[in-house]
Amino acid sequence: AEYMGIHLSKMAQPPARRAEKGTEHGIGNDKLKIGGAFTPSKDPAYIPHRIAVFEKLYTQQQEAIKAKPHTPIKVELPDGTVKAGVSWETTPFDIAMQISKGLADKACVARVTYKDGVKRGDNIVNVEEEEEEHGGCGCCGEQGELWDMTRPLEGDCKLQLLKFEDQDGMITFWHSSAHILGQALEREYGSHLTVGPALTSGFYYDSYMGEQNIKEDNYAAIEKQAETIAKEAQPFQRLVMSKDDAREMFKHNPFKLAIIEKIPPTALTTVYRCGPFVDLCRGPHVPNTNKVKAFAVMKNSACYWLGKAEADTLQRVYGVSFPDKKQLTEHKKLLEEAKKRDHRVVGANQDLFFFDLVSAGSCFWLPAGARLYNKLVQFIRNEYKIRGFDEVVSPNIFSCDLWKTSGHYFKYKDNMYIINIEEQEWGLKPMNCPGHCVMFRHMAPSYRQLPIRMADFGVL
Repeated sequence: AEYMGIHLSKMAQPPARRAEKGTEHGIGNDKLKIGGAFTPSKDPAYIPHRIAVFEKLYTQQQEAIKAKPHTPIKVELPDGTVKAGVSWETTPFDIAMQISKGLADKACVARVTYKDGVKRGDNIVNVEEEEEEHGGCGCCGEQGELWDMTRPLEGDCKLQLLKFEDQDGMITFWHSSAHILGQALEREYGSHLTVGPALTSGFYYDSYMGEQNIKEDNYAAIEKQAETIAKEAQPFQRLVMSKDDAREMFKHNPFKLAIIEKIPPTALTTVYRCGPFVDLCRGPHVPNTNKVKAFAVMKNSACYWLGKAEADTLQRVYGVSFPDKKQLTEHKKLLEEAKKRDHRVVGANQDLFFFDLVSAGSCFWLPAGARLYNKLVQFIRNEYKIRGFDEVVSPNIFSCDLWKTSGHYFKYKDNMYIINIEEQEWGLKPMNCPGHCVMFRHMAPSYRQLPIRMADFGVL
């Protein structure tokens, strides 16, 4: 199946840590309330300072690039065609223009694989993102690394040009759109930004605004700012910088300073600029903001800095964007149709189940729903028999000693239901596997009895 010419299977794949992570970073910062007093203001005073630092360092970077040896390179395209270029001068955009202007206009990002096998971003600390959960953020992978269309190539390489229809092109497009959203929030409210990742369908930005809350009434003002930013065709500029320079650049933003502390003292990181906006970012990005032809704020919510309830409250604004206004219209229609088919709405309308705050997130199955529930259990139970599974029943609560052995305690304790009984910690099970491992140990089966397949119709 396809949506706007894009395979839905591609859209459904989680692109990476960036696509799901928010401000829940492992930042070693004991002080959680760091936002302080905040007064909303258009075009805040910290912007000129940030730009001055950027321009000084960017000039130095460009001079260093000019001083590098500019030697002939060969750029191989997917069809085997080889284009000539010059190291530290020729960009993927230049190569695209040699093929056609239409391709150059549609390309969002490039994938570059250098013939020497060296990835150019290996020495850069990525301060924004946590460890990968879904096989990589797309910036570096088995088939090379994603590369800005306007960033000079550094040597002989293979080059692939990616459009919005390609998954990595789409994620890059939405990542760049998140920077547009961040700039709009700064221009309109003077927000202290934290992080702004791309998602599997759009993007968001978290920002600190003190007691100020984003409401639906604010959407039009944010969208107007975004539209202005897009029309200005602001180029995305990449800058490599030291930890000390990053501290100086973002000294007015306590949240950025906390993130910067993750950088080792002698390491480097990167920032990207578009117009008056500069942010810590690994990149890559589309060539300029004018690539975004349609932009919409979809919803907003409150969240916590670092995901901790005792920390500062942040305002999260979600958006979506496209290279064509028709695509945005179609996207909104698709969301409206999805709402009509939302199982939570359909189930409630048909008196199958309901939810209540007395047990938030848990379902109350009504008689008609319970009959369907039992039918599904019966179907699954029959399928288990066909596939050689034996049904077992395991407890719902275990000593945290088991969760420490399985590793859940150390990675997910904050998201588990922990109970203290007689000075011992117990945890409601988030999954069946550890309990089944206890069963397997008790059974002590011979290798002749393997494989052993267990099925459990517990509360999970």
